Amino acid sequence: MSQWQSGELDANGVRLHYTRTGGARPSLVLAHGFSDDGLCWTPVARALEPDYDVIMVDARGHGLSQAPEEGYGHDQQAVDLAGAIAALGLHRPVLLGHSMGAATTLALAGSYPDLPSAILLEDPPAWWLDQPTGGPAAEEWQARMRGWITGLQSKTRQELIAGQRAETPGWSEDELGPWADSKLRLSLNVLQRRNAPAIDWPGLARGITCPALLITADPARGAIVTPDGAAALQALMPQLQVAQIDGAGHSIRRDQFERYMQVVRGFLRELSS
Repeated sequence: MSQWQSGELDANGVRLHYTRTGGARPSLVLAHGFSDDGLCWTPVARALEPDYDVIMVDARGHGLSQAPEEGYGHDQQAVDLAGAIAALGLHRPVLLGHSMGAATTLALAGSYPDLPSAILLEDPPAWWLDQPTGGPAAEEWQARMRGWITGLQSKTRQELIAGQRAETPGWSEDELGPWADSKLRLSLNVLQRRNAPAIDWPGLARGITCPALLITADPARGAIVTPDGAAALQALMPQLQVAQIDGAGHSIRRDQFERYMQVVRGFLRELSS
C-alpha cells in the first residue's frame, strides 16, 4: 500500500480524492457504499493489484473528497464518476460498486453505455423494483442517518474499531480501520438529497449493454436484493449473471471475503478469455 498513488481531480465541478494501485494493467474502478470511502476497498485492491490498476474514488461528501451542499443523487454521483474516469484517462474500465456505489455504477452504465467494459454490482438497492420516495419516509431516513453518523463521530477511532469488531466478528482486521476512518471523515452533507431528480431505473438498466454480474447474499442477514429482485433485473438486462453468496449480509465481501473474491475473479477471467 505504501507504493499506491493518491491524488485529487476535478469532476463535474467537484474535487474528488482517489487512490490507485498503479501499473500498466487494465483499469478497475471501485465505487464504495454510503458512509464508506475508497480505502474501504483496501483488501479487495490488495488482492487484485497484481492484475489490475485498481482505482478507488471517494464519492462527494465521503473520505477526502469535497462535500458540496447538494448533488447527492445517483444521477450526479454517476456524472462525478464518469468525470473521474475521464480525468484519469481510463479507457473502458471495469466498474465494481457496492450498495450506493453499485447504484451509481448502474446509473453510469445506463447513461454512458460505451464507458465501462463490464460492471459488477454488490447488493445494490433494488430501485428497479421500487423507486425512492420523498416526503415523510425520506425525512425519517435522513433523521435516522443523522443520528447514526453523529453517534459514530462522537467516538474515537479505537472505540469505533472495538465496537465494530464485536458487532461483526467475521470481518478481518484489515476491514476495521478503513471502516472506522470512513465514518469519522463523512460529511453530514451527504444527507442532502432534496433536489435529486427521479431516475427511470428500469429504463437505465435496459440501456446497459456491457457484461454484468450481480452479487447477492442472504436477505435474512440484511442483504437487499432478493431472488425475485435479481430475476427482475435479469429480465431488464438479459446479459446479467447472478452469483449468490451464502452466509453474508449487505457487506458481502466483508462477511465472506474468500468466496467473494472467487466470484469476482471468476467473472474477470471470463472477460479476458
